[in-house]
Amino acid sequence: MPLAKEEYLSNISYDSVIFGFSGEKLKILVLEYHNMQTFALPGGFVKVDEPLDAAVSRGLSERTGLDEIYLEQFHTFGSMERFNPEVMQTILEAQGYFLDNHWLLGRFITVGYYALINYENVVPKPDELSDSIKWYDFDQLPKLMMDHNEIVEKALEYLRTHLDQKLLSFNLLPERFTMKELKQVYDAILGETQNRANFQRKMLGLNILERHEKLYSGGSHKAPFSYSFKKGQ
Repeated sequence: MPLAKEEYLSNISYDSVIFGFSGEKLKILVLEYHNMQTFALPGGFVKVDEPLDAAVSRGLSERTGLDEIYLEQFHTFGSMERFNPEVMQTILEAQGYFLDNHWLLGRFITVGYYALINYENVVPKPDELSDSIKWYDFDQLPKLMMDHNEIVEKALEYLRTHLDQKLLSFNLLPERFTMKELKQVYDAILGETQNRANFQRKMLGLNILERHEKLYSGGSHKAPFSYSFKKGQ
């Protein structure tokens, strides 16, 4: 029997919006239940003897193989519209579990978390109830189950609003990077191309960057400066 009731808290779950970035594209990690042709965010449940944050970190590590990833809670979802026991029952039955009155069929309030990682460092691994997991371009997401598309939109809205303050936490860039590489992160997340001069002025004005020597390649006289984030920021 999957997920014994005595091991987990009832009626509370988490769903993770795992944004992936490498170079230019913003992607999202999505689970698929092939027998149902249903797509979902990676989520999970909280054990009775673990903190919520630890449960989410555990789930992320199981799906990505990565540890010590920056995760942040951004919203709690408790609408009655997300209560759909038929969907979970179908998922369980597709995996060979024919259960009545199982705790997984109850109503769940879910806590939304987001992470932003370099997806090239990840070998995605599905959970015990899903068949596969893979990256999708943000602008080509399939329709997700229940309110998961709303969760994605809310996560992206939060990320865009707090991008300046959270950028240092994401470890998306090499230790030293160019202003162009930093701008590519912003362009992908904000979904629009920033004016180069205005963007550079803004970044320098935040006082979070330390400038280093130019990155010469092939003797170009227009070689860009390299930057790093200031220590202790």
